[in-house]
Amino acid sequence: MTSTTQSRVSPGELTDALRWRYSTKVFDPARRVAPETWAAIERSLVMSPSSFGLQPWKFVVITDQKVKDKLPPISWDQTQPRDCSHMVVLAGRKTIDAGDVNRYIERIVEVRDIPGDPMRGYKDMMLGIVGSMPAEQLDAWCAKQVYIALGFLMEACAVLGVDSCPMEGIVGPEYDKLLGLPAMGYTALVGCAVGYRSAGDKYAAYPKVRFETDDVIVRV
Repeated sequence: MTSTTQSRVSPGELTDALRWRYSTKVFDPARRVAPETWAAIERSLVMSPSSFGLQPWKFVVITDQKVKDKLPPISWDQTQPRDCSHMVVLAGRKTIDAGDVNRYIERIVEVRDIPGDPMRGYKDMMLGIVGSMPAEQLDAWCAKQVYIALGFLMEACAVLGVDSCPMEGIVGPEYDKLLGLPAMGYTALVGCAVGYRSAGDKYAAYPKVRFETDDVIVRV
């Protein structure tokens, strides 16, 4: 069996990991994700797919406890950002323009070691589509890409036995101000606390509630 078709984890292992994960309400502040494990989780963010491959995002990883201590008041008084090992803020690009497209084309040329001219048609196509979107539609499109990355992050955590909690309950403008995101051309869209569950988190023992497979899967 070739490496392109070989299963990395068994179907049962994947299902067990996803059944094990839950949106952790109480983290153990004494436990930290090991550097090698965190490097793999970060890589899952980098490897996330996006439309055209444009990657209209930044991922701000907060481990400085002094900064994390400032987060609950701007996170609807939730404690996960303070007590987790790594708090990830997923930010979306504002005002994608020709510069972003050109930067991506340059990266394709660099990574694949190809001349730039054959990419002209692809670049023009992207410029035409991005340039035709009103600002509000463009922001919504970027947000959709960021949420794809959020899914990759949570699944990677689950497979590695690390807890996570996606958090839309953050005050975006306050996160922007704290992290200096507007100066970078980005805005905070969603957070994800990552670490290890506290033994006192009662929600860890609750059965996962999902509709039956046949209620949500339509097979054609």
